[in-house]
Amino acid sequence: MSGVIVTDPPKAAAEDVEALAGFGVATVHEAMGRTGLLPARLRPVQQGVRIAGTAVTVLSWPGDNLMIHAAVEQCGEGDVLVVTTTSPSTDGMFGELFATALKRRGVRGLVIDAGVRDTAELREMGFAAWSAAVCAQGTVKATGGSVNVPVAIGGQLVRPGDVILADDDGVVVVPRERARQAAEASRAREEKEAASRAAFQDGQLGLDRYGLRETLARLGVTYRSYDAHVRDGDGA
Repeated sequence: MSGVIVTDPPKAAAEDVEALAGFGVATVHEAMGRTGLLPARLRPVQQGVRIAGTAVTVLSWPGDNLMIHAAVEQCGEGDVLVVTTTSPSTDGMFGELFATALKRRGVRGLVIDAGVRDTAELREMGFAAWSAAVCAQGTVKATGGSVNVPVAIGGQLVRPGDVILADDDGVVVVPRERARQAAEASRAREEKEAASRAAFQDGQLGLDRYGLRETLARLGVTYRSYDAHVRDGDGA
């Protein structure tokens, strides 16, 4: 497998990344029209952590972390390393030593569609990681791959310089040219949710706030008392 290391790809503007950093993954995903969500198998090794940064992408051979070594050189302040493999892998391709090097360069975290190890050390040093597996299985450094090329994870395209947001709910990618629009839409969604939260705290039901009684009626859903339901043999 040959490959390429692309240097200095375009990135989302830092101010747009920071604007998005204030929102959760679910909010941004919904604000973008329910797009950009990476697969649910990517889970955090820590809890209560949210990151936002620009993607440095890696395409590696399974069980081979050579291209992660190559990618470290391409990483800088505010980046998030995004790694996938040419076929499914759960090998522990990333651990404490990689995290030490990346943290020194100002990298905000890792998203890897493969395995990580040294998870206790990653938590202790405060390096955030989301992975498809946790596995102690080691790797080799023998096969070429690519850095800073578009990669697909679970059918979702991630390009170098796109915005990656990750929290306890998962990971979402925002195309770099849509970062400002996504931040504005996320802010509007949060304001709308704040109004709904206040209404629910005052006792309003979602059925009424969202007009869902009409939806139930349109779908033919009816209300019946328990006694009538049982009398007609529809329940016990």
